[in-house]
Amino acid sequence: MGSWSRVSAAKCQMLLTSFFVLLLGLFVAAMAALTYFGAHFAVIGRASPEGTPYEAMHRWAFYTGISLAGLLTLGAVLSATATVREAGGLMAGGFLCFALVFCILGQVALWRFHNPAQVEDAVLDTYDLVYEQAVKNPSSPRRQELLAIQDTFLCCGKRAPSSLLGSSEADLCTGEEATRQDCLQGIRSFLRTHGGITSALTGVGLVSMGYAMLLSSFLWFAIRSGRSLSRKGTYTLSPRARGCQPQEPRFFRRSQEGLALHHLSEAGALRDHLGPSRCSSGPRLLQDN
Repeated sequence: MGSWSRVSAAKCQMLLTSFFVLLLGLFVAAMAALTYFGAHFAVIGRASPEGTPYEAMHRWAFYTGISLAGLLTLGAVLSATATVREAGGLMAGGFLCFALVFCILGQVALWRFHNPAQVEDAVLDTYDLVYEQAVKNPSSPRRQELLAIQDTFLCCGKRAPSSLLGSSEADLCTGEEATRQDCLQGIRSFLRTHGGITSALTGVGLVSMGYAMLLSSFLWFAIRSGRSLSRKGTYTLSPRARGCQPQEPRFFRRSQEGLALHHLSEAGALRDHLGPSRCSSGPRLLQDN
């Protein structure tokens, strides 16, 4: 496969990768919006006091997701435009966006690896705080917040022997609510599902960014070296040697040669018709009378 074929294949792959990266950016934006405005996280956020780890983590997750979505979209648009227009500057901009996304996703993956239960612990701590305050003071607004959390996660209270439950705790789960699962288990199940989707997007994003960086760097070097797909020929004028006249086109050379031969033939016919020339300077032979 020649260089032209390799560049052509890389361009097609870059366009497909840009489309995939654009879809990935939309998924990341949707996950960020779901994390911040979703019913499960919103009800925990309203119940969480100010200054708690959950509040800071909630905002950090939203702003990180929106930033990633913006960089992914910008990188996809720049790389696709650079591929079509064969612009080295736009391709370099797309590579920079992909590199930034790769670094951010790498930090997120490391944070998830070293702190796998940090989000879960923050949410459960918030629920424990609301639960304890609601049980101690049933007339406080915390009881309404606790009921809202339980209705959202479809759970009720904490699992404990019925003999150890107080009257206030027993009143939280009555009727159909008593058949619901434990809230600690329900919250853990939801957060692990959400965390699994986030981890999958992070892994796909890392692989996609690595491949996109390889393609963009290859195409950047190809554009800089002039090996483009729709390359138009470039022509250079070589310096003319001294004393040499420019050659005329072949058609005119043949026409001039034909005219010259025609004139020579006419001159020969005229000479034959008139006879030998009187101005001949050749020697004459003397004849005896």
